[in-house]
Amino acid sequence: MSEKRVASGASANLLELRGLKKHFPIGSAIPLIQKRKTVKAVDGVDLTIARGETLAIVGESGSGKTTLGRVALGLQHPTAGEVWYDGTRLIDRSAEEQRQLRRKMQIVFQDPFGSLNPRLPIGDQILEGLVVHNIGTSAGRREKMRASLEMVGLPAEYAVRYPHEFSGGQRQRIGVARALALDPEFVVLDEPVSALDVSIQSQVLNLLADLRAKQGLTYMFISHNLDVVGYFADRVAVMYLGKVVESGPVDHVFTKPQHPYTIALLSAVPKIEAHDTADRLILEGEIPSPINPPSGCRFRTRCWLREQLGNPERCATEEPALAASPRDLDVAVACHFPLEDGAAATTKAGRTAAASSKAKSKA
Repeated sequence: MSEKRVASGASANLLELRGLKKHFPIGSAIPLIQKRKTVKAVDGVDLTIARGETLAIVGESGSGKTTLGRVALGLQHPTAGEVWYDGTRLIDRSAEEQRQLRRKMQIVFQDPFGSLNPRLPIGDQILEGLVVHNIGTSAGRREKMRASLEMVGLPAEYAVRYPHEFSGGQRQRIGVARALALDPEFVVLDEPVSALDVSIQSQVLNLLADLRAKQGLTYMFISHNLDVVGYFADRVAVMYLGKVVESGPVDHVFTKPQHPYTIALLSAVPKIEAHDTADRLILEGEIPSPINPPSGCRFRTRCWLREQLGNPERCATEEPALAASPRDLDVAVACHFPLEDGAAATTKAGRTAAASSKAKSKA
């Protein structure tokens, strides 16, 4: 980790999210009769990311992953809650301090095609951030731009080319170069390899890992690909309908999952050696509307464990808090009936045994 990342007095956690909410109002209200509806995209999230760490955010489409990343960066203002960066609450910083902070917080977008301006050479697009923040001289900025291209494995001569002249993997490298040209500390990677061919994904992931090691970067890695998360991330937070339902070190959560939703996600991961998919756990139905989420546990309407336990009333009336698991203090889980051996529950026989054991303990 570089020296400036561990300066004296620096906070151990680079980013903290406290009770974060982001609601989007939709439609119009009828005065005195009907309130305006809101989409609860993020609805009470508490997370920390340590310096030099990669925290993965996973979940189905509509779980709030991308919105969480955008609010963490300040691209969208939270409806409630707080974002702390380097030990200071963002709202307490002056406008100039927040502008300077933009240099330290960057994003790499999911779409390497749509995130670049087709009418500008890529060199000019990398230069844009340096110009906006008035960094260095004109000659110094151009040297920084060329160095950023070379840092991601592209020749500096490519600066005069246009986006359509590059492959998808090269465009994503350009997006990485643009983000890193400002020497950030924290980078949100929003599905950075999902639009790329599998043969190119590993190249981009290895590049991001090398840059993290060399520059001491801190990543929020948003993805739906659990295999990629297992390879790339240090910790993982599983989101469902705007809330985190399980979080902890990747090797803990993926080898001994405790939340029924995490177990379902892991069960759905294709396995090369598996010839029979009968054991795979397929969640029924779509994720409920974030406009009117279910009462109690938000996952209860699709929860296979609740069904096998006889639909206990507690799941519908009491919302489970995200709390440290007594079985593994490094893992936090939001479930009234967390499983002791979630890995076994990825098979049909294991789920039956787990539900039977949980029913006995509940009785």
